[in-house]
Amino acid sequence: MAATTVPGFSIQEFLVEEREKDLLRFSTAGSVDDGKSTLIGRLLYDTQSVYEDQVRSIEGKGTTAPGQIDFALLTDGLRAEREQGITIDVAYRYFSTARRKFIIADTPGHEQYTRNMATGASTADAAVVLIDASKGVLIQSRRHAYIASLLRVQHVLVAVNKMDLIGYNEAAFRVIERDFRLVLEQIASDTGNPVEATFVPVSALAGDNIVHRSASMPWYAGPSLLELLESLPSSHDTRTEPFRFPVQRVLRPDHTFRGFAGQIASGTVRPGDSITVLPSGRSAQVQRIVTWDGDLDEARAPLSVTLVLNHELDISRGDLIVSSQSPATVAKSATAALVWMDQRPLELNRRYLVKHTSQTVPAFVSSLEHRTDIGTLRHEPATTLEMNGIGVVKLHLLRPIALDRYAENRSTGALILIDAESNRTVAAGMITAASSYAATGDLTHADAWGPVTAGEREARWGHRGGVLELSGPVGLIDSIERSLFTVGVVSARIEADADAFVLHPRLLEIVTNLQTQSGLLSLVVHASESNTLTARAEGRQITVDADEPIQAVSAVHQLLHSTGIFIPSEKAGL
Repeated sequence: MAATTVPGFSIQEFLVEEREKDLLRFSTAGSVDDGKSTLIGRLLYDTQSVYEDQVRSIEGKGTTAPGQIDFALLTDGLRAEREQGITIDVAYRYFSTARRKFIIADTPGHEQYTRNMATGASTADAAVVLIDASKGVLIQSRRHAYIASLLRVQHVLVAVNKMDLIGYNEAAFRVIERDFRLVLEQIASDTGNPVEATFVPVSALAGDNIVHRSASMPWYAGPSLLELLESLPSSHDTRTEPFRFPVQRVLRPDHTFRGFAGQIASGTVRPGDSITVLPSGRSAQVQRIVTWDGDLDEARAPLSVTLVLNHELDISRGDLIVSSQSPATVAKSATAALVWMDQRPLELNRRYLVKHTSQTVPAFVSSLEHRTDIGTLRHEPATTLEMNGIGVVKLHLLRPIALDRYAENRSTGALILIDAESNRTVAAGMITAASSYAATGDLTHADAWGPVTAGEREARWGHRGGVLELSGPVGLIDSIERSLFTVGVVSARIEADADAFVLHPRLLEIVTNLQTQSGLLSLVVHASESNTLTARAEGRQITVDADEPIQAVSAVHQLLHSTGIFIPSEKAGL
């Protein structure tokens, strides 16, 4: 069978043209049932970005009238999403037009899944905020717009959806436009991040002003939603920002090669560039930029490369390689805006883990500066953040890390907070300010030769010394010791029933005193077959059911918090 050719078509030219198109990432935001998934499905359908078998698979299904397609089913792929008619997880979709490539993050609108919305918006260059024309501006629309502003999303397209349900009424559209502009102005003054907002009246179900301009609203002379997306400025170019390179791995396949692998977070690097490794502050020059395809003369964000330096430096995973001309801030304390994502509320002075770039550092929240009331955008005094709460906190870190303000660099200014006990992500954070930390590890410094103080030990371990007596089943005691080890506690276990301590009772006191002075937590263990666990620390005692190990472990942690062992003192220099 003879091959068919299309005159004037070249696959190579097509591929080159596709590669040269710029990319725009955008997310949806808004309240539940505002029609986000339907709008994205309509956008994909009208741009012919879905396969025919996908369309056939959803025909006759969903909640629309007979003969109509439920476009939400093109993005809501989970069974629970289709059964409940809501978006639960973030659905990422890709499509391309003649002018641009797009990645869409279709995010949930339900308040329960606000954390998923924040995840989808964290990498977005623009946000499409939907408002139901029949309901007006709702609290969840305000919350999503506020989070988008915190995440430095510069461009907001406000799609006033379901215009067909209100008879394409212009007056209703103008009221929503006025009200939401006021909300965006209030948010911008609070977050310090002004946004460029454009309002479009649309009907996702009918296709009005989604891809093609609608004849149903002659009073609207502006572009369609797709035309606006195609005309937005290109994705934020991080290649011109200061060089930032979080080290992910140290590569040493043999004694002749030592390189540092990772992804360039921002900026450009070339052989011969002067770099500084933080937090140590040591400097060198880039000798080679190594990739699988060979050495490069230049590498830009977001390329993954391996850097070889002109002389050996002590560098490990989590260190940040930066331009010597534009270094980052090395800090042990920072102010951050948090979006709380966990059912368990924020606890001040509780040990958490901060995940920042390629490192994880123990930390605690020393204070909650304020909580933001999304309904009024007022700053309220508070001592905790509930699930989906937003506020500004003071973070204290066990060891110094190199970071930037989120407004300056989204990669090195972002963090997540992890519960060290459950390993759940409990909050997403954006650094708004950081205090420079002056290390005293230089041996030429006078203080470097003096005695090690209790405050310095607390700063190193993240807790002060103490004695925790545990009486109960050995298996549960093992679990408690493991849980303390997991959250970074430096402890030493003493079997109190050992012969040496039984024969010499004074010896146990001597050993625990020495360990406490060294900043360690002494675990004095009395193993028994009892069905209860007794824990004592700093004169306080609790007794818990040994048949409930999770509650027992949590109770012991709370006991240590209440005694102050887990809270570094002011002398720790944090």
